Amino acid sequence: MSVQPTYFIPHGGGPCFFMDDPRGVWSGMEAFLRSLPDALAEKPKAILVVSGHWETDGFAFTGAERPELIYDYYNFPPHTYQLRYDVPGAPALAARAAALLKDAGIPSSVDAKRGLDHGVFVPLKVAFPDADIPLIEMSVERGLDPALHVAAGRALAPLREEGVLILGSGMSFHNMRAYGDPRSTPRSQAFDQWLAESMELDGPQRAERLAHWADAPSARFAHPPAKEEHLLPLMVAAGAAEGEGARVYAEEVLSTAISGFRFN
Repeated sequence: MSVQPTYFIPHGGGPCFFMDDPRGVWSGMEAFLRSLPDALAEKPKAILVVSGHWETDGFAFTGAERPELIYDYYNFPPHTYQLRYDVPGAPALAARAAALLKDAGIPSSVDAKRGLDHGVFVPLKVAFPDADIPLIEMSVERGLDPALHVAAGRALAPLREEGVLILGSGMSFHNMRAYGDPRSTPRSQAFDQWLAESMELDGPQRAERLAHWADAPSARFAHPPAKEEHLLPLMVAAGAAEGEGARVYAEEVLSTAISGFRFN
């Protein structure tokens, strides 16, 4: 069995991949997500997705046998609230993941009722449309401590050897007021370049940089204070790998630089 890589993937805006897109704003991101299965040496036995749309005290994992969907986006076309992603859950994996965190001294729990939010089902409906791979969602911790999220990823690393694909789902740039403004481009590029350089380091060096990500160029423009929940899934994905990472997706979207990363 091959050890699965980890990824940080962009999940776009709301249900963007399932709406008319005459200007092709989301076409490049969609193509990247669609290419994910072909980049894997083996089909995953299960998938663990860390979503920036679920914050909890301590970390939590979904434990439902058949998770429902949470349509946590607003003012979109009616058909986007009828999307389905009838994927099986993985209660045993959720329990194991929670136990790995607890063994590392990190508070964790399993929520048997929580469904999958759009940070999970929207990108995975593109990447794995058959919905045949067992799936659990992981929250980000409400304190938003980057080092804690890196440590959580490190604790979950053994799952990779068991065929579990760990995905961090968020956005490398997430200042809602700055999207679509050409003045945002150079500042977003400065942060994006720092991210790319940092992800190419080995695990310990990368962890040190991520612990102090807010000191990076334009960091608080890219992720305003107390709003970095969309960056923290990257910390988990990066923490679950010791080797060098690589930027595997880069594009200017709505006048901002957006990236995705793979870690082996």
